[in-house]
Amino acid sequence: MQSTAVAGSAETSADLPPGAPFVLSRPHGTVIADGIRTGFDSARDAAAALKSGTVTSVAGALAFDPSHPAALVAPQTLRHHPGSWAPRLQTIPHVRAGTSVPPEDEHLARVAAAIHVLREPEAALHKVVLARSVVLHAEEPLHPHTLLARLVANDLGGNGFSVDLGSAGTGWSGRHLVGSSPEVLIRRRGDTVTCHPLAGSAPRHADPEIDRQTAENLASSEKNLREHALVVDALRASLEPFCTELDIPDRPTLTSTPQLWHLGTPVAGRLRDRSVTALDLAVAVHPTPAVCGTPTDAARTLIGELEGDRGFYAGAVGWADADGDGEWMVTIRCAQIDADGTTVTAYAGGGIVAASEPDDELAETTTKLGTVLAALGLPR
Repeated sequence: MQSTAVAGSAETSADLPPGAPFVLSRPHGTVIADGIRTGFDSARDAAAALKSGTVTSVAGALAFDPSHPAALVAPQTLRHHPGSWAPRLQTIPHVRAGTSVPPEDEHLARVAAAIHVLREPEAALHKVVLARSVVLHAEEPLHPHTLLARLVANDLGGNGFSVDLGSAGTGWSGRHLVGSSPEVLIRRRGDTVTCHPLAGSAPRHADPEIDRQTAENLASSEKNLREHALVVDALRASLEPFCTELDIPDRPTLTSTPQLWHLGTPVAGRLRDRSVTALDLAVAVHPTPAVCGTPTDAARTLIGELEGDRGFYAGAVGWADADGDGEWMVTIRCAQIDADGTTVTAYAGGGIVAASEPDDELAETTTKLGTVLAALGLPR
């Protein structure tokens, strides 16, 4: 059976079906999935079904490790609304902080170990992204859309996503991934392909002059520029086989969230083959060095040794329709809500290069965790 893509009005975009398996709010539009016709735990199976016409849209999440199950659905309908979601805020249940995973001193030790590897004279690894999480406990069940509304309201661009992870199979039923990512992994509209990788960051400051100086320092930081260049180079290599032309600026520009300044590079290309869908492109470029490292295999191996399975953190969330159009975001600034609704795990990571310092990297993850913590009414 086929799913259907429909356009919605701005007035209805504030209303989400309680069981909507997928919501993506972006400044230029909101996409909402209603119902589930078919679930897929394989991105390639979902892409094949989309190309064959068996389904007319696909939405959901890709895991960090491409070999692990995805959480994708062909919805009954995929509704598009102009502009970002306009949520009606509801009361957040009281949430208390639990444990850090790993403890902060262990994360520092992991970062130090990675830096040691990166600084070896013949190091094969150039960058690795290491992450940690904080487990939070809600006194009453937290609905994913309630957290999503807070995240969207707090974000200047109205960015936010919520994904039902049940299609990934055993152990994922009832779990949801909710976040507010500023990073576009890939967007396809017609034969135009765009993305906006972010790598290299610095915390915002309440004092405008200090904030301005922080941004200027980031823009000239050799360490952060090097980290960013690794991401851009990898994306260029991944996209060149699919594009007849690529427009990539020589230097990144500054972009910001309420918590952080980022170095970002807007990338645009012209698709060589119109049969290549947004989902195909997402599979081809994920994971980028922005969330994994470079070379990819070496970085992923080290992450597995140090962190274990990341699940859907640092994966991708998005959609694709029958025309092949769609948009996929990198799943950062996010949290997983367990099936009982009372356990929330927030994630944050940072790119480690040879010039990194462990204390600075720990502070960066603390700042990034602030996106979810602020939405839950907790201090950073």
